[in-house]
Amino acid sequence: MQSLSEYKKIVVKVGTSTLTYENGKMNLKRIEQLVRVLSDLKNSGRDVVLVSSGAISVGVSKMGLAERPGDIPGKQAAAAVGQCALMHLYDNLFLEHGHHVGQVLLTRDAVEHGRKDFIVNTFNRLLSMGAIPVVNENDTLAIEEIEFGDNDSLSAVVAALIGADILIILSDIDGLYDSDPKVNPNAKLIKKVTSADTEICAAAGPSRSTHGTGGMVTKLSAARMMMEKGITTAIVNGENSSNISDILEGKSCGTLFLPNNIKEVII
Repeated sequence: MQSLSEYKKIVVKVGTSTLTYENGKMNLKRIEQLVRVLSDLKNSGRDVVLVSSGAISVGVSKMGLAERPGDIPGKQAAAAVGQCALMHLYDNLFLEHGHHVGQVLLTRDAVEHGRKDFIVNTFNRLLSMGAIPVVNENDTLAIEEIEFGDNDSLSAVVAALIGADILIILSDIDGLYDSDPKVNPNAKLIKKVTSADTEICAAAGPSRSTHGTGGMVTKLSAARMMMEKGITTAIVNGENSSNISDILEGKSCGTLFLPNNIKEVII
């Protein structure tokens, strides 16, 4: 048995659909709420890492492009512009609550080919200094051969690297359902998963966002990786960032994935 309230090292992943409106512009009210909740977690003595999507979408909007580029150079250029805007906003908002952020941009080859220890050391030093690492894939440099492809996978890699207690993934729905709730109005929320079997995998549907790259399939894949690593995962609705606090207080919220070595948690 473990207590969620005792979890001290938290990774939170937020996707493009949570951070932006359908037109690609930043949802400032939602971002401000997210920053406030994460700042409160820091105030409680926890280490917090934020894995944030949205750079390409924000860049597309900022440059007034009619649509998301389909070519790699176009996506990389949009990401370069959008990442600046995102970090500027995060920096200002977290400073209002007395916290500093540090940008960490990763690619798969940096993690897998000889630089893993340096990355871990950077995270550890940022956390020891009291900073909040804000992580994204380095979309400006990433190409198909070296990219993570989605930030759900990236967040799981980060959680494993730093030895997180829990990975909280913010979604555009309440959690994992036994069927697609946007198609089946009678779909039931699965509140707890202790074994990510084939049947549960089949319940996950594709992404319906026009701006994001993930979906429930990638979130489930991240959760399964965490279960194998001994890390708890929660998938909750990102529309209300207080769901993050609710999960850590042991309240029934979203879907909780318990790792293979933990079958129950307590408040």
